[in-house]
Amino acid sequence: MKRLIIGLVLVSLLLVPVSCAKAPSPAPMPAPPPEMPPGTEEVYKEAGVGGLPSTAEERMIVRTGDMSLVVEDITQACDEIAQLAARFDGYVVSSRISGEEEEMRGWISIRVPDGKFELALTELRELAVRVKSESTDSRDVTEEYVDLKSRLKNAEATEKQYLALLEKAEEVEDILRIYESLSWVRQEIEQIKGRMQYLERTSSMSLISVYLEPEATAKPLVRAGWSALEALKSAVRGIVIFGQWLGTLAIWLIIFIPVWGTILGIIYWRRRKKKA
Repeated sequence: MKRLIIGLVLVSLLLVPVSCAKAPSPAPMPAPPPEMPPGTEEVYKEAGVGGLPSTAEERMIVRTGDMSLVVEDITQACDEIAQLAARFDGYVVSSRISGEEEEMRGWISIRVPDGKFELALTELRELAVRVKSESTDSRDVTEEYVDLKSRLKNAEATEKQYLALLEKAEEVEDILRIYESLSWVRQEIEQIKGRMQYLERTSSMSLISVYLEPEATAKPLVRAGWSALEALKSAVRGIVIFGQWLGTLAIWLIIFIPVWGTILGIIYWRRRKKKA
């Protein structure tokens, strides 16, 4: 009887690990991340260092626009575009008008605040009889600007180190060598600052270039049928050209009176002499 009890205990001990292996216990669930207390982001922003990253970083975008417009009057359109730039707190970069009448062409470039870029394009479209072409371009210079800030910080730190060495230098040779290195560092600082100012200016003031042509040249060169008005214009133009030619000939004759007058005088004198 005692042996039977011992045998049952041994069998039960062997069965327990087997059942445990067949039905493993479930793994514990990971604990949820702790919630940030309210107002933490504002606290980090006020601290300045080690703050939370902003979800919407301010980007530096350089935007440019190119337009080709058909207008009624080139000169008037250039004046209106210049007034538009001034009204939007911008300015005219360059402008040029060439040719006459139907061959007249105009080019004007303006800069307007980036926030008014789209509005300026809309008003420029309204100035035109027809928009022949329009294109815009955007370039993100944020990474370049951040890199320039880092380079400027390092260059200014190097400048301070050279100034500290210069105060301690006693030998003339050491002083000259430090001055040379210091001038190179200061030159680099000026170049970096100049590039940063250029990026700040171009990103804050967008550039719009406008090409202008008159409405007359935008029409087909060959028209169907005969037009009395066009014939009259051609006749008047021919009379004007003929009158200009006569005026030019008269001016030449007046200027060269001493030459052809002398020649005619000699010819007249020789004929009179032969008759005598």
